Amino acid sequence: MNNQPLSPAAAADDWLDTVLHADGREHRAAYLDDAGFTARVMTALPAPAAMPAWRKPALALLWAVAGIAVALALPATLVDVAHDVLRLLVGQRVSLAGIAAGVVALGSATWLAAALALRED
Repeated sequence: MNNQPLSPAAAADDWLDTVLHADGREHRAAYLDDAGFTARVMTALPAPAAMPAWRKPALALLWAVAGIAVALALPATLVDVAHDVLRLLVGQRVSLAGIAAGVVALGSATWLAAALALRED
């Protein structure tokens, strides 16, 4: 943060910054010296407990094992779901009009997302 005073033009442009600087000057004048008490208390506090480095990889491995176990425990369901998804994807008719409608839908969605992201309000 810049601690230098604002130029008159910048101060006129940013009234909130001026108010915050004035409030800071008021509180700095009311500072009470604690003779290093706060620093001593902070150094006496114990270090925060850190999780071991192996925790995240172990958790990922456990979830992977659980997923594989579920997939192996329910092979018929997995095959049925894969078969239905494949039938849904392969069973769709592809036509020039369908491709054009998809391109128009994706283009308009992209345009709308860009317009919302780039607006200035």
